[in-house]
Amino acid sequence: MLTRRQIRVKVMQCIYSLTLSHDESLEKQKKFLRISIDNTYILYLLVLSLLMELYKMEENFIRLSSKKYLNSEAEKYPNREKFLNNALLKQLFNNSLLQNELVKRKLDNWDLHQDYVKIVFREIKKSELFDSYMLLEESSYEEDKNLIANLFKDVIAPNERIYEYFEDNKLTWVDDIPLVNTFVLKQLRKVNEDSNQTYFLPKLLKDSDDIIFAEQLLTKTLLNNKKFEEEIQIKTPNWDKDRIADIDAILLKMAICELTGFPSIPERVTINEYLEIAKEYSTPKSSIFINGILDKLVKEYRSDGKLKKTGRGLL
Repeated sequence: MLTRRQIRVKVMQCIYSLTLSHDESLEKQKKFLRISIDNTYILYLLVLSLLMELYKMEENFIRLSSKKYLNSEAEKYPNREKFLNNALLKQLFNNSLLQNELVKRKLDNWDLHQDYVKIVFREIKKSELFDSYMLLEESSYEEDKNLIANLFKDVIAPNERIYEYFEDNKLTWVDDIPLVNTFVLKQLRKVNEDSNQTYFLPKLLKDSDDIIFAEQLLTKTLLNNKKFEEEIQIKTPNWDKDRIADIDAILLKMAICELTGFPSIPERVTINEYLEIAKEYSTPKSSIFINGILDKLVKEYRSDGKLKKTGRGLL
């Protein structure tokens, strides 16, 4: 789920947090990094569990609307239980491994905040996607899947109240929300009726090398902070240290750390990754500034023999 670029962003956030708090505890920052990475998976599980809660809400809606004294919008549809019988929703709701994971992690957020589920539920019922789907008496698994994927893309993911809830819950989720939503949509579009229960419980990291990379990048950058700072100052003689944006300084130090301390990562990969991160997280001209500094440093490292790269590298 998490790419190397997203891992770099997590490390950047840790170092930035340390810069603001002036807390020099390396172990504390490593713990924060591990928690931040794990929280991405928690967010993923909460997004899936929201779909499961919508299924439960529809079940309750159908039960109540079946009582004759209640006038229900569902009466206009040829099969008013069609949404309840949506094959993908049932597949999610009946996934015992997913249910167990939610229980194990005590992720009962939506039980405690049913108002948010109701908001999304009402928006779905008002949508043209839902109406068009319900007007057809029957549908295939593919049609059921397309409905849920499209509802997620057009109704659920863009919902401002859900975004605000996640934003208020955990600070690091602000950057994780687009990543998780994109991944969930990809999962919904690729699932099939024969997918096993583990399909919706993917690995957060590709392998153990990713967490090793994250912790080493954090540790080496922090331990060599002063040395990297001096290198940046030498290459920016006309810039006062305080004039360089905090994020730019952090990204430069991390890039220098990778160039000199991670021989298996090609220099071009490192430079491209940090330029892309700078475009997203710093000022409009940051990528140009960072590229100029790194270009000078790479030429210097080559001539001094500091740039020792081996293998094909890791993205």
